Amino acid sequence: MSLSLNNFKRVPLAALFAIAGGVALPAFAGPVAAPTLTPGNLVLTRSLYSGTAATVTIGEALPPDCPATAACGTGKATNNGSYPAIGSANNVWNNDLADGSFGVTSPIFIDEINPSSAAVLTTIAIPPTTLTTSFSSKSELAVNLSLDRQYLTLMGYVANQNTLDVSNSNTPGVYDPTNPVGDSYYRAVLQIDANAALQVTETNAYSGNNGRAAILGNGVYYMVGNSNNGSGTPANVVAAAGVQITAATPAQTPVAPTELGIFSITQVTNPATGQPYAADKAGKDNNFRGLTVFNDTVYVSKGSGSNGINTVYQVGNADTLPVLSDAPNAPIAILPGFPVTLAKAAGAANPFGLWFADADTLYVADEGDGTAADAATSKMAGLEKWIRSAGTWHLAYVLQNGLNLGVSYGVANYPPALNPVTDGLRNITGTVNADGTVTVWGVTSTVSANGDQGADPNKLVAITDTLSFASAAQAANEQFTTLRTAVAGEVLRGVSFTPNSLAPLPVTVTTSGLLYNRRTQTFSGTLSLTNNRPSAISGPLTVVLSGLAPAITLIGGTSVNGTPALLVPGTATLASGQSVSTTVQFQDPSLAVIAFTPAVIH
Repeated sequence: MSLSLNNFKRVPLAALFAIAGGVALPAFAGPVAAPTLTPGNLVLTRSLYSGTAATVTIGEALPPDCPATAACGTGKATNNGSYPAIGSANNVWNNDLADGSFGVTSPIFIDEINPSSAAVLTTIAIPPTTLTTSFSSKSELAVNLSLDRQYLTLMGYVANQNTLDVSNSNTPGVYDPTNPVGDSYYRAVLQIDANAALQVTETNAYSGNNGRAAILGNGVYYMVGNSNNGSGTPANVVAAAGVQITAATPAQTPVAPTELGIFSITQVTNPATGQPYAADKAGKDNNFRGLTVFNDTVYVSKGSGSNGINTVYQVGNADTLPVLSDAPNAPIAILPGFPVTLAKAAGAANPFGLWFADADTLYVADEGDGTAADAATSKMAGLEKWIRSAGTWHLAYVLQNGLNLGVSYGVANYPPALNPVTDGLRNITGTVNADGTVTVWGVTSTVSANGDQGADPNKLVAITDTLSFASAAQAANEQFTTLRTAVAGEVLRGVSFTPNSLAPLPVTVTTSGLLYNRRTQTFSGTLSLTNNRPSAISGPLTVVLSGLAPAITLIGGTSVNGTPALLVPGTATLASGQSVSTTVQFQDPSLAVIAFTPAVIH
C-alpha cells in the first residue's frame, strides 16, 4: 500500500502545528502563531514518539505485511507499542530482536534555537500527513541549507505516523518482491523557507532503506541514502541507492531514481596486497550518510554497514556541480589521504557529518562503532579535524573532551537500565568566527541496552576550535559543551543554520580607531583583512557589520539580509598571507557608541 499527497505541495502556516500522541510534548515543543526563522540562529530537527500500546500487538507477525515472494520467517511481536517507562518491562524497541526491519514512524519537529544557549525561539511541527520519520532510524533528518542559503531541506517518508517498518519498505516505483516488508511508501524531500512554507517532492529512491540528507542547488536536489532490504540485488533496487539527483520542480511525478555516479571498492587498491579489492555486494559500497557541498563540489561519507569502505568521498569533478544530464558518468573517489581500509576491518572509522571551515580544513563527525565496550577508548569517535597539504588530507587530531564518551547519563522518566552512553557524533554544522576560531555544533550518537540504540535520548553539543591549530597538543584545552539533552520519548537528529544566515570566510579582520571629521561630521577608520589560511580565497569580499546601532549609518555601504555591509575593493583574490585595507565611514548624529562585529563573506 502507498500513501500519497501532491508531489510538490505548499502547506499553509495554519496547518504546520500538530500534537503528537502517546508521549507528552515537552514545553519547548508548543506551537507558535506565525513562525519566521531569523538569520544567524540554528535549527535542530527532532522527533517525538507518538505510538501507544495499540501501535503494536504482542504476538502479531513482524514484519506485518510480508509477501509470499520473500523469506518472511516466523518473527512475532514480543512487546506492545508503548515507549519504555519506569516500572514497566515493556519496550517497543525490543521488537527489533524479532524483526530486523522494525521501526515506527513519528512526527517531525524543527526548533529554531539560539546558537549559544540553545534556547528554543520557534518550533515548527511538520504535519504527519505531509511527512514523517522513522523514530529509531538514527541516520535520518539531517537538515541542510540550500546553496543559495535561502531554504532548508531534509528527507522523510510519505506515510502516516505510527506505521510499522516504513524505513525498510519499498518505494512504489521500485518494488523488490524479496523484501520482507511488503508495503510501499515514497521517500520525499521537504523544503522549508524562512517563513516556514513547506514544499514536498516525492522520490522512488532508497527503496528498501532510507533517504538521509538532501541539499538544494542548481535547480536539483542532491541526496544520499541506502537501498535494498531483500535477498537479492535487482538492478533497479541497486540503482536506488547512494548519491541521487532529482529535479526540484513543482508537481513532479516520481520517476525512476537517477543515481549520481557509482562507487565500487574495485576502484581501490588494497594496501595489504597491492591489488584492487574484490567486488562487494552490489550497491552496498554506496551506503552513504553524510552530505555537504563546498565550493560547488559534492562530498559524502560512508560510515555504517559491513560492506564498502568507511571514509569520505568526492562526487563529480572539483568546483563543478553535477547535472542531471550527465549524472551516471559522475566519478566518485575517496579523498586523498582518507582511509581506504574495508568497513569490516578492525578499527574502521565511522564518519558521518561533514563541515568545511575552508578549502583546506574539513571537520568530520565520527559516531563510534556502536559497541559499548569501545565507547570510552575509541581514538576516532568525536570530531575529527583534517587538514589538506600539497593536495593530500591529513588527520590533525580528534576532539573528544567534554563528550564524556563511554559515560552513561540519566534521563528523567526513563528506565535507568536503559541509560545511554555517548559514543560519538552524527550530523554537524559550523561557522567561522572573526577571531580565527570556528564553532561546531553536533548531535551525539549513543550505545545502550535498548533494543534499538537509535531510539536513545541523545544530546546537542558544541565546541570552539582554533582554526590554525594543527596538533592535539595545541587543542588540548578545547572542550565540548552540552547545550541540550533529549527528553524521554525524543530524539535529536540534524542541525543547521536558518535560511539567509551568513557563511563567514576564514579571514581575520582588524579595525583601527575612529577619527571624527568636524567638517563632514563623519567618523572614519580602517578595516584590514588578512588571509591566514594556506590557500587563496576568491572574491570579491564583503565585510558585514553586525550589531551596528540603527541610528548609525554606514556611508557608501550596502546591505546583506538587512545588515550593513561594505564591499572591499581589490579582493578578486586574497592570496595566502595577503592583507588588504579599506576605509570605513559612519554618520552618527546621535553620538551613539559605534560598535560592530565584522564578518567576511563572498
